[in-house]
Amino acid sequence: QSSLTNSDIIFVKLHAPWEVLGKYAELMNVRMPFRRKIYYLHRRYKFMNRIEKQISRFRGWLPRKPMKLDKETLPDLEENDCYTAPFSQQRIHHFIIHNKDTFFNNATRSRIVHHILQRVKYEEGKNKIGLNRLLSNGSYEAAFPLHEGSYRSKNSIKTHGAENHRHLLYECWASWGVWYKYQPLDLVRRYFGEKIGLYFAWLGWYTGMLFPAAFIGLFVFLYGVTTLNHCQVSKEVCQATDIIMCPICDKYCPFMRLSDSCVYAKVTHLFDNGATVFFAVFMAVWATVFLEFWKRRRAVIAYDWDLIDWEEEEEEIRPQFEAKYSKKERMNPISGKPEPYQAFADKCSRLIVSASGIFFMICVVIAAVFGIVIYRVVTVSTFAAFKWALIRNNSQVATTGTAVCINFCIIMLLNVLYEKVALFLTNLEQPRTESEWENSFTLKMFLFQFVNLNSSTFYIAFFLGRFTGHPGAYLRLINRWRLEECHPSGCLIDLCMQMGIIMVLKQTWNNFMELGYPLIQNWWTRRKLRQEYGTQRKSSFPQWEKDYNLQPMNAYGLFDEYLEMILQFGFTTIFVAAFPLAPLLALLNNIIEIRLDAYKFVTQWRRPLASRAKDIGIWYGILEGIGILSVITNAFVIAVTSDFIPRLVYAYKYGPCAGQGEAGQKCMVGYVNASLSVFLVSDFENRSEPTSNGSEFSGSPLKYCRYRDYRDSPHSPVPYGYTLQFWHVLAARLAFIIVFEHLVFCIKHLISYLIPDLPKDLRDRMRREKYLIQEMMYEAELERLQKERKERKKNGKSYHNEWP
Repeated sequence: QSSLTNSDIIFVKLHAPWEVLGKYAELMNVRMPFRRKIYYLHRRYKFMNRIEKQISRFRGWLPRKPMKLDKETLPDLEENDCYTAPFSQQRIHHFIIHNKDTFFNNATRSRIVHHILQRVKYEEGKNKIGLNRLLSNGSYEAAFPLHEGSYRSKNSIKTHGAENHRHLLYECWASWGVWYKYQPLDLVRRYFGEKIGLYFAWLGWYTGMLFPAAFIGLFVFLYGVTTLNHCQVSKEVCQATDIIMCPICDKYCPFMRLSDSCVYAKVTHLFDNGATVFFAVFMAVWATVFLEFWKRRRAVIAYDWDLIDWEEEEEEIRPQFEAKYSKKERMNPISGKPEPYQAFADKCSRLIVSASGIFFMICVVIAAVFGIVIYRVVTVSTFAAFKWALIRNNSQVATTGTAVCINFCIIMLLNVLYEKVALFLTNLEQPRTESEWENSFTLKMFLFQFVNLNSSTFYIAFFLGRFTGHPGAYLRLINRWRLEECHPSGCLIDLCMQMGIIMVLKQTWNNFMELGYPLIQNWWTRRKLRQEYGTQRKSSFPQWEKDYNLQPMNAYGLFDEYLEMILQFGFTTIFVAAFPLAPLLALLNNIIEIRLDAYKFVTQWRRPLASRAKDIGIWYGILEGIGILSVITNAFVIAVTSDFIPRLVYAYKYGPCAGQGEAGQKCMVGYVNASLSVFLVSDFENRSEPTSNGSEFSGSPLKYCRYRDYRDSPHSPVPYGYTLQFWHVLAARLAFIIVFEHLVFCIKHLISYLIPDLPKDLRDRMRREKYLIQEMMYEAELERLQKERKERKKNGKSYHNEWP
């Protein structure tokens, strides 16, 4: 049928009758309901029964759970209350068939039709098979299942019910008014298929698990707020009006009082306090618990959706692979048919070139970070000589803020480049099947974007201010630019700014690109149709015309959705010790993300092909790798970036409570003075000497200034050599890293060992179901034979005495 809006486009509508559906459902081993479930209850003691009755009575007094969906608006999901078995036309009488038109749901029907189209020969020739080849060579512009009508209705769903499953999904899932309710995962699975259903199940599980992490992170932040006035270190910084700090850059940066950084010291305490170490351990354990319980949750979903015994079909070879290696063939050990073969030497050479490309792109990221470092070094001096007093007095914060924004722009630009490079390298490798291509592309894109997003954060966390030298002997880039120093209150405030700005900006940009861009495109298409055909004519368009005007699902499927959440998971766990509010920001974003994705799938995109999957694939391994990396990075953040270890060493070894085994706030008296070294102003290099002599502080030129380090005085036998306290702090830092990592890894492995992948009740249900299915199939067959026997006797036909 020709398109109403473009005569060059012709729609081919496909319909599969019952006979075709039944035949291919049997070939594809599609599991269908055949008997209602009989739930087995263990025998319980009278005492336990009484307790359960009292609990249920007490629950009746409580208000109804607001998160649960109204069961009256949801259709009866019959297949979840029935035992299922592979469909068989010979045993069709065993299955519960009320209506042949609705026995196979739309997702199953679409999957069967696609299975047929992928195996139809469209032209004489060796490889002229399948719909995908017709799409790739341009014979067809698109192929998609139809949505079930409009997602809007003039009538209320509560009074008139849902008009179709799409309308029901919009009202119960994609509408902003139900943001606080659980997702109707069974409906999502029925409409979009198991693969998309599993994504939303994982996203909902991840969001639910963020609640305790966000609560603890908020508690750590509030603990810092409540203890702010009692923090001895912040008090000493704010009262240190007589301590003059050395300039933080060459020439234009002035001397400054330590008390000028009072605000930054207080802000640092909000994130770097006594609860930080506990929170880092908690988040490392949380990541393990999240993954282990997700495995259990996935097992339950796989059981409910009949995915336990499902095995992926032998995948077809990609057309590009066939075209490249059609001359060399070998026998497929599974199908026994000849197929194209890639030589081992050719495969290795392509992998080496691909790995070299990955290494080159990582070097590009490092070069971009190096450019940001040079920008920070140059700009801090420029801002220090700025005319505006606000910027001049906060030159370091202004430098960090502008550097983070520039870094974000570079990240977004490089992401576009990385996608093209990853696509080129993956195609260069010539993967054999679509799943191999998808895994290879996923790994490259994750590696590129992870390094791109976190490289500058790693620099600030572990390198900023660590290798600067000391006044009079600064280390320089290319013997020209002096390396950037930390603020007198420490480097943690820079790390917090980096994480906070990047996280908020990236999540905002992603949400706009996910929903805003398709909305604008669809609005523009509707506007053109209204102008050409009018509102009434447009509303009478057939469903295939309306769906064609929607945006197609992106070429990589759920890749972008998973990648966004995995990168967020990394941001939430890897540097969480420096930014405890990261889980809270992630939670707020995910609550919006679930409804954004749901709205996009239901209203803005063409209906994707329903496909099956048992788990989230390669992403689970990536999540485990991030969990391991987070333990290491948080150990280094606490030991190296924060002042937790230097304070601990001072309290137990050098403070007023040294040797007493105490570490309270009273033991921190004098810590700030002990953590600062003295520098003789006359020892400045010519190119580092500040333009002012510091006479504005005492009326005469300064002789000495202070800087953050553990070094001897300029008049000691070894001027500016490391003190014994420096070596004590270094040893404590290394010891803490080793102890922290081993302790947390032991806890993680212990939790992994103690939590089984399958819940015990699920294991028992699976065993009992397998037993009951065998019994029911036998009883059903026996019942059929007995009916046939009675009918033959009634008709007076001879009957041979055979079993049973």
